Amino acid sequence: MAGVVEARIRHQGIELPTPSTPGADYVPFVRTGDLVFLTGQLSQWNGERRFIGKVGRDFGVDEGRQAARLCALNLLAHLRVAAGGDLDGVVQCVRVAGFVNATPEFVDHSKVINGASELFLAVFAERGRHTRVSVGVSGLPYGVAVEVEALFVIR
Repeated sequence: MAGVVEARIRHQGIELPTPSTPGADYVPFVRTGDLVFLTGQLSQWNGERRFIGKVGRDFGVDEGRQAARLCALNLLAHLRVAAGGDLDGVVQCVRVAGFVNATPEFVDHSKVINGASELFLAVFAERGRHTRVSVGVSGLPYGVAVEVEALFVIR
């Protein structure tokens, strides 16, 4: 039987991708006690990389937000696995770190990463509130526009 969080996901028309496999010698998440550290996820859907390029040159803030949301969808897919298939086991989203592949003059990194933060709030309500860092970088793997990582508490 699907739980409250899964029902909320369905009600909002949110679809999660298939969890990706790591591209090198690392794991998608590490659970230690109640903490789940999720590896940074790229803006891709089922292995197809999307939003290739720089925010501020190839993409605006709105497209950057979509890229960040896509990263967060991938994080949720891995979190579901870490939680044994039951997202109702999520106690709190603790921290989100977002990296924006941007031009030097671009300054709205936090607005881009809102795409991830807003998804976590939509899915987990108050349990989705978190601390956050948004950083502009000169490049990301495969030239994607955004990468997001997260830390959750689960039971």
